Amino acid sequence: MSAFFDRILTLNLVANTAIFYVVARLYLLPLVPRVRPQQIVVPILFLHSMRHLGMMFLTRGATYPGLPAQFAYPAAFGDLLTATIALVTIPIVLRGSAVAKPAVWFFNIVGTVDLLLAIILATVYQAPVAMGPAYWIPAFWVPLLLVTHYVTFLLLSRRGNF
Repeated sequence: MSAFFDRILTLNLVANTAIFYVVARLYLLPLVPRVRPQQIVVPILFLHSMRHLGMMFLTRGATYPGLPAQFAYPAAFGDLLTATIALVTIPIVLRGSAVAKPAVWFFNIVGTVDLLLAIILATVYQAPVAMGPAYWIPAFWVPLLLVTHYVTFLLLSRRGNF
């Protein structure tokens, strides 16, 4: 029974990713052929600009003592880096700059790799048991971010500019 409880975060991550994917399929993806990519990607960039919340993994009170540093530091600073890239990319996209699409590619690759690395490190170093209140980040926030990265990859695969 203990093994089941050790995998609740995995269950939350998978289930919420599936739920956010269904929501995206029903409400967001039907808009893709009808609107400019900028109209979808800018709200996604704003959402990801809040990834500074990952710094909670370094905050006493937001986590329990013993959260592995091998997970906490890469997760926190990877999120901060991605948030910064997202925020810098917003005006580039809004201006319709020639570098908008490459900037969105850069954001999306860095952000996706960061999330996948955090998931791997959390698993390898058994971080969930010490996440404490910050548990909501991988249980709720990461699935939403993964799905929006997926949507952004779909937008990037379309021909044309942002």
